Amino acid sequence: MGNTFGQLFRVTTFGESHGGGIGVVIDGCPPKIDISEAEIQRELDRRRPGQSKLTTQRKEEDRCEILSGVFEGKTLGTPIALAVRNKDARPEDYSEIAGKFRPSHADYTYEAKYGIRNWQGGGRASARETIGRVAAGAVAKKVLSTLYADFEIVAYVRQIHDIVAKIDRSTVKMKDVEKNIVRCPDAATAKRMISLIEQVRDEGDSIGGVIECVARGIAPGLGEPVFDKLEADLAKAMLSIPATKGFEIGSGFAATRMRGSQHNDPFEMRDKRIRTTTNNSGGVQGGISNGEDIWFRVAFKPPATIALQQKTVTSSKKESALAARGRHDPCVLPRAVPIVEAMVALVLCDHALRQQAIGGRSQ
Repeated sequence: MGNTFGQLFRVTTFGESHGGGIGVVIDGCPPKIDISEAEIQRELDRRRPGQSKLTTQRKEEDRCEILSGVFEGKTLGTPIALAVRNKDARPEDYSEIAGKFRPSHADYTYEAKYGIRNWQGGGRASARETIGRVAAGAVAKKVLSTLYADFEIVAYVRQIHDIVAKIDRSTVKMKDVEKNIVRCPDAATAKRMISLIEQVRDEGDSIGGVIECVARGIAPGLGEPVFDKLEADLAKAMLSIPATKGFEIGSGFAATRMRGSQHNDPFEMRDKRIRTTTNNSGGVQGGISNGEDIWFRVAFKPPATIALQQKTVTSSKKESALAARGRHDPCVLPRAVPIVEAMVALVLCDHALRQQAIGGRSQ
């Protein structure tokens, strides 16, 4: 039941890490939207494994195939099915965890829920499931670009462990993010981040951090009171990504140390539009977009699968130990950047279509 996301722009992902492949079905995409396999592939290439020395060395091209819903380069308005075949699966690397639970992974909880689990690479709990999200996000971005001329989403690595970058979120562009393998637009800090990830990887351990994201060019009015507030759906989207542990929008937890007179965003007229002089709200007020940049941060924990020996128990409830084999990311953040962007696009696209459906005005 929990494999579908969205109301009007609905996506359902399918597949396991070491199964036949991964894919997504998109329902509710408007017709006559220009889209190609090449455009989707560009996003998948940013997410795929083996793209740098900082990622898992699993060799997958992640070649996308459009199975339905697109004809002569345009969407038909019918369900769009996208698929990627698994090519470099090595299930034998996971034979030991067939009977042992990796600490802080989903092995135990999946077995507790279903009474059965695919132990090959984590199955459905693997971050490989996010292929479908990124592919669907590429389509959502095209829809949003047709609705909002100035629309863009830029996500980037802001922090790795205790190394924090200095980034101007109002001016940062994707080309700045893609200049290095850690996807941090602060070049000097990126070098320190890369060195730390390499060190942790060589020690057989893992490390986490924070991704920040900004969405620009979104009109005011997106978001549904009371339970489908825009920031609520963004939070759900972000926390559905593997390894996420926290979400804050705008001033976030820093607002707890401010007074209302400091935190409030005063209104003003600018270029004949109602704008705010500051943006502590993160572009959302009362659960609805206000036309300012939407910005937020997502916390990622260290990956659970590590090469160091750890205490665990077996499925027969005996205490044991486990040092994971296989190919794993020592830090998920560089590859998580396009996943964050994709999930933002899915949320914004869904809410944009919902706004259209009620005949809501746009400024």
